[in-house]
Amino acid sequence: MQKRIKARFITASDLIIQMSHAKKEKRYDSFIKQAVMAPSLLVIDEIGYFPMSKEDAHHFFQVISKRYEKASTIVTSNLVFSQWSGIFANDKVVTTAILDRLLHHSHVINILGDSYRLKEKKEEGLVDSDLYKFQSKKSIKNS
Repeated sequence: MQKRIKARFITASDLIIQMSHAKKEKRYDSFIKQAVMAPSLLVIDEIGYFPMSKEDAHHFFQVISKRYEKASTIVTSNLVFSQWSGIFANDKVVTTAILDRLLHHSHVINILGDSYRLKEKKEEGLVDSDLYKFQSKKSIKNS
């Protein structure tokens, strides 16, 4: 028997933009109710792709806080937790509060290596395996 659950996938930047618009249009509470709390599973992708303002960081905290122990949330990031303060306007209090709620009852999955997109291209022989490797400034100067 299949059990269907309501799920929503959104990037962190889109979530913040939508929350900001909802606040400006005085429909913040209904946005939280419909977009944040309605799904049984909320997947927030690309945490850390861009730094948030202090206000945006507080909006993000509201999402995590409201869902805490009520519904499942998956977040993806290419940053280690020690770098998350930089995402949230260097506000260590907000960062700690977010991580405290996210990490309690959680499973952290650390994936190392190439993305599936890059891996497929390498297998097809379309990209050189060294093409996407980062070079230090010293090795660039010597090239």
